Amino acid sequence: MTSNDAPTLFEAGDLVAVLGLGVSGSAAARLAHSLGARVYASDAFEGPIQREAVERLKAEGIEAEAGCHDLDRILESRIVVTSPGIAPTAEIRRAIAEASVPTVAEIEVAFQHLRSRVIGITGTNGKTTTTALCGHLLEEAGIDAVTAGNIGLPLSEVAMLAEPPDWVVVELSSFQLADLTSFRPAVGVLLNLAPDHLDRYPSLERYYDDKARLFTNADKDSRWVLNADDPGVMKMADSVEGQKYYASIEAHDEPGAFLHETKGLVQRLEAGAEVVRWAGVDDLQLVGEHNVMNALLAGLAASLVGCDSGSIGRGLSSFNGLPHRLQRVGEYDGVLWINDSKGTNVSATKVAVRAFRRPLIALLGGRHKGESYASLIPSLKANARAVIAFGEAAPKIVQEIGDVVPVFVASGMEQLVRMAKEKAEHGDVVLFSPACSSYDMFPNYEERGHTFVRCVESAHGVEGSA
Repeated sequence: MTSNDAPTLFEAGDLVAVLGLGVSGSAAARLAHSLGARVYASDAFEGPIQREAVERLKAEGIEAEAGCHDLDRILESRIVVTSPGIAPTAEIRRAIAEASVPTVAEIEVAFQHLRSRVIGITGTNGKTTTTALCGHLLEEAGIDAVTAGNIGLPLSEVAMLAEPPDWVVVELSSFQLADLTSFRPAVGVLLNLAPDHLDRYPSLERYYDDKARLFTNADKDSRWVLNADDPGVMKMADSVEGQKYYASIEAHDEPGAFLHETKGLVQRLEAGAEVVRWAGVDDLQLVGEHNVMNALLAGLAASLVGCDSGSIGRGLSSFNGLPHRLQRVGEYDGVLWINDSKGTNVSATKVAVRAFRRPLIALLGGRHKGESYASLIPSLKANARAVIAFGEAAPKIVQEIGDVVPVFVASGMEQLVRMAKEKAEHGDVVLFSPACSSYDMFPNYEERGHTFVRCVESAHGVEGSA
């Protein structure tokens, strides 16, 4: 048995196949190798990242190749560790399933050999911000903790540390949750539920099914932090075992946290107890009501692992947010420019639009992910003077909202910024929250965001910082 009391996935000498040579796949290969497994790691793509990973792994004595998968070798393995980027419908995944070879996520392998306790955070939107904020709160309280998972640092790297931290705050995507079996966080956080990844999932129900895997191994000792203002969250967690703590913008009497009409963000961990103040809304550096909810959820999780109210208040007040998530680029000629490149789905962009009371120019586009843009109309009608669409999704955006909100089309990032500058008036916000993936023009949302920031700064004669 492992340190987390889960059945052993493989023994020393077993062949373990790893699909994908990104940071998590490479880390999983190194972890399995360190545990005595024979490892074969491969990636169907052969770019600079993959070639560099192959060289590093081979230098450590690990068999690896890029540009192909040796299916025969993979089907001989005891278990396959899959990259979350490889869809279940991919040919290689279908072949593995037909051969009845078990598959797991990198996080599952890491969890079974982890000596740290885990806060697991998932939801459709706000995962990275809430994970980073929660890690910041623990750091402010002097608790030995790191953030990992979908946020950047692979959990397998943490599992290999000679002196692991006491706590790991883990961001979990639906793709990662899909291949988890024994994962059981000491504290689990479900932020919200909304349509997403419908380009990959056959239905919304299947997407939600993967989110619900956060609760697979719940028991009476589990502790769950839940967004009480999200009906989908409440329904999903209704019959889950364990102690539940509720975050809400509205005051409530249940154990949890809420926004008090005079005291700001407060907690009450036992029903009937006095509320304890963390911070005022104006103390937060984060923008928007949705980030008040993220702060309540992160604060609750931090409180459950031992952070006192004073350190939570200081942490909430000192956290400046993350790049590409309602990031303030600058205010030029009375126009505020916001980079929300992480807004890769319609619900995220809806939240971003609602975060501002000023008139705005909304910049939407990229690769379509299967959602209708029509649900943005009520939010856009409230304060958007215009929409500028770009990328592959531009014709669909024009088709679905162009009869209600003025929509213009730009052919690239430079033209997008130039058109926004021409149309924006003093007091406006230019909001870059695409509601689409970046893959038509950029390898990821980070590069898309950096490019937007560079173009904005260049358009205003500012020396670049992105």
